[in-house]
Amino acid sequence: MTFSLVPSLWLIPAAPLVVSLLILSLKKSRHSASAMLAIFGQLVALGFSAAAFLQTLATPGFRVVHNFTWFSFGEQSLRIGWVLDPLTAAMLIMITFVALWIFVFSVGYMAGDEHFARFFAYLSFFTAAMLGVVIANSLLLLFVCWELVGIASYLLIGFWIHKPSAAAAAKKAFITTRIGDLGFFVGLLWLYGSSGTLLFYEEGRGCLESAALLAIGPSATAIALLIFCGAVSKSGQFPLHVWLPDAMEGPTPVSALIHAATMVAAGVFLVARVYPLFSMGGVVAGGVDPGHAGLSAAGYNGVTPSLTVVVWVGVITALMASLIALAQWDIKRILAYSTVSQLGLMMVSLGVGGVAVGVMHLLAHGFFKALLFLGAGSVIHSCQHEQDIRRMGGLRGMIPITLITYAVGMMALSGVPLFFAGAWTKEEILQATAHWPGSRVPHYLMMAGVVLTALYMTRQMIYVFFGRRHAASERAHESPRVMTLPLIVLAFCTIALSLLLTPAWPWLHEYLSGARAHFETARLIQPALLVSFALVAAGIGLGILIYRNPTERDPLEAAQPALFRFLENRMWLDEIYARTVIAFSRMAARLSDWMDRHVWDGLVRTVGGIARLFGDLNKGADERGINAAVDETTFGARDLGRVISAAHSGQVQTYLGAVGVGMLALLLLYAWLG
Repeated sequence: MTFSLVPSLWLIPAAPLVVSLLILSLKKSRHSASAMLAIFGQLVALGFSAAAFLQTLATPGFRVVHNFTWFSFGEQSLRIGWVLDPLTAAMLIMITFVALWIFVFSVGYMAGDEHFARFFAYLSFFTAAMLGVVIANSLLLLFVCWELVGIASYLLIGFWIHKPSAAAAAKKAFITTRIGDLGFFVGLLWLYGSSGTLLFYEEGRGCLESAALLAIGPSATAIALLIFCGAVSKSGQFPLHVWLPDAMEGPTPVSALIHAATMVAAGVFLVARVYPLFSMGGVVAGGVDPGHAGLSAAGYNGVTPSLTVVVWVGVITALMASLIALAQWDIKRILAYSTVSQLGLMMVSLGVGGVAVGVMHLLAHGFFKALLFLGAGSVIHSCQHEQDIRRMGGLRGMIPITLITYAVGMMALSGVPLFFAGAWTKEEILQATAHWPGSRVPHYLMMAGVVLTALYMTRQMIYVFFGRRHAASERAHESPRVMTLPLIVLAFCTIALSLLLTPAWPWLHEYLSGARAHFETARLIQPALLVSFALVAAGIGLGILIYRNPTERDPLEAAQPALFRFLENRMWLDEIYARTVIAFSRMAARLSDWMDRHVWDGLVRTVGGIARLFGDLNKGADERGINAAVDETTFGARDLGRVISAAHSGQVQTYLGAVGVGMLALLLLYAWLG
């Protein structure tokens, strides 16, 4: 059967990319045209994504690729292409749909900004780059789009470039992610050298298929860990997570796009895409082909060295970010650390073998985190751009739509059962960690993370919407319809998505795994579900108990001031980096500058002086020796020529006289000799 859409899959990222270029060609005063073009580009991309998604429903484990030669060098050729499978299709739908409503929200949020058109051009470019990452069937093409995502994030985080904090945050994000991307690039080169191809799938010859994986052999672990460096930087994993909270300096829609649909999702997606490479060495006897079609963990024991690293990096990230979020006061920064924590949870799921579950949580997180960030933007907009939750309070009756939709996002993130998407995915991740043969410690730490998430989100809800009013909330008002409509849509989708995630009908799980779902109500009655729900209830209950009377001084700060200050200052990690890595870099830069000025420059000057000396000597010998000798010889020849020429008068008698004198001289010589 022929699937004509797959060769044209490039149209999905092309639509927003072309729109971005068109907007940049407009006058910056054309606000309405810019917004309409950007939204139209997203609608086109969403339409193509929906068509691609429908094609994948035809067959379980559907996968079709379209590969072609990009360019040739000698006898070698470099091939790239696109792939359409359940992972690609699900990500395309989430990215384009969520981005569409972020674009709509931005029309109201950025209405007064003089660079309105440029903002939408950058947003469109951002989504185009991320969509390119998703459709790529080549690690090289993925890496190219990956770097374009980094450029777009730099432009958007530093969009308000007149603010020094925004400029610093953009540079921090760009430089930090480059560190991980360097490892990614080295891994890419190593993979190409070991397998001879960077195509993921190509009729059994792709680098994720059996023949290439066997050829890679023992190098798989090192290659996987190098590629994981890129995922660590893009998805804000410890120790390269420090850029993500500072990225809040960009406009709130940028935060929503980064944290929900684009940049941070790229790292988790990358690990899921190249999972067969990570799982090398972890196939049990009688297990499945490493190049399997779906994302099922069946056949893997999940205890390869690379997957073990993924698990522990995710555990540290998730728990660390949850603790830091407890002591933050900026409404967006709290959500930023919740993103870091949830990304850590996804990495843990991937590491223990729950690949489909990790991707499910990534998709669900895209909806409710976009809802939360846009909700935070609505709160900030209504409070005259105040972001400190201590200066809010009492907003529940003043912005009811924002309150209800934000509560939906909060409950989804916390894992409140039954009607919220995050509940089912968190429960399945906890189950996956419980069955990981590597260790039980991640399971218990992730249980603590669930409690902490519910606790800090309850704290935020109480401070923002309850308690007494403050100066910023006295004149609060509901946001315009163009901003509240995306909140309503995303809240509805967050609830509706839970129907596809429920254990009774695990449609999305089976779709990603390449199997058919069956409806079984008995799956709803499991001890693990009750444990997960109890953890969420404990976190919310503890939050209500501690923060029922919110004050400007946090109750935890009053009880443990040193610990609270430690968490409030983000565990001093930025300061530690400033005094170690950054200080070393500055010292190396100063040393390099001194060496350049006093050693290398002096050495160059010395060599140059020696060269000039030899030049002067050569010049002296040439001008005073050789040239002078030649000149004197020519002058003598010239004078001699003048004397001789004077004797040639042209008179015959003179010549005969000279002959006579000569003969006379010869005769005299003869007589004298005789």
